[in-house]
Amino acid sequence: MTHTARRIGRTLAFVLPVVLVLSGTLAVTAVPWAGTQSTGSQVLTASSKDVSVRAKSRTPQDILRDRLLAELQEKDPGVALTHLQREVEARPSLAQHCMSIARALGRAAVQHYGPTRAQSYSRPVCDTSFAYGVAHES
Repeated sequence: MTHTARRIGRTLAFVLPVVLVLSGTLAVTAVPWAGTQSTGSQVLTASSKDVSVRAKSRTPQDILRDRLLAELQEKDPGVALTHLQREVEARPSLAQHCMSIARALGRAAVQHYGPTRAQSYSRPVCDTSFAYGVAHES
């Protein structure tokens, strides 16, 4: 009798956790988490598509470009170009991105001020990239 009881105990010790895990998993997938009302039976399942992806860290040149584009909208392209020149002088590592930032400012200036007024703000910051952005957008 002791042998039979021990055998049943081992079987339960192995089977019971498996049954509990499976029943718990099935119960969780049937809960309408979002509280949406649907006429059919809603079953939620996990998917690798739903896994959150770590946000990309923003580079200094992206931060500078976005700040200068906002400044261009709030003030004028001349102020943004002056600040671009100062930032590049203060942080030489940004020099390699100066032309692309100035072109983006030129394109944004055309969209906001029109081609003629945007061209009036042109100056030799980062060569003539601002003027190129204005001409390319016009």
